[in-house]
Amino acid sequence: MTKPPDLRSDGPPKRLNIPSVDSVRSLAVFEGLADADIQAVLDAGTFVSVPAGWSLIWEKTPADKAYLLLAGEVSIQHDGQEIARVGSGQLIGETAIVTHHLRNATVVAFTDIEALHLTREAVERLAAESPAFKHTLEDSAAHHGGEE
Repeated sequence: MTKPPDLRSDGPPKRLNIPSVDSVRSLAVFEGLADADIQAVLDAGTFVSVPAGWSLIWEKTPADKAYLLLAGEVSIQHDGQEIARVGSGQLIGETAIVTHHLRNATVVAFTDIEALHLTREAVERLAAESPAFKHTLEDSAAHHGGEE
């Protein structure tokens, strides 16, 4: 009888370097936000690491989350065809939250990515508490339009 593999042999899970306000302040998505607003966004989310090829968002599903890409690139796809590719500093998934519609695109990690995962409730709370974040959110959704 063979011994089962030791699944712990690869060591502990990779720990993400949680960004600070200073490290993300230069991202376009945070333009016009005070440090306290940026910190509120960072505090409201969960930092995730997603391997290339994994889907973050699926077309024709409810708007339950958004992501702020911190590193890597994602493919935005509609009906199985890539319509855009976006990278670090971009919000994705916010359009369906702002418009209260089902998703109109699938988002797939093109490379390994690190991102801040924000629930719909967190996005809505942040928009209610910070006029600057609400403006950023609405601008991003308007820019993305048919992409997600």
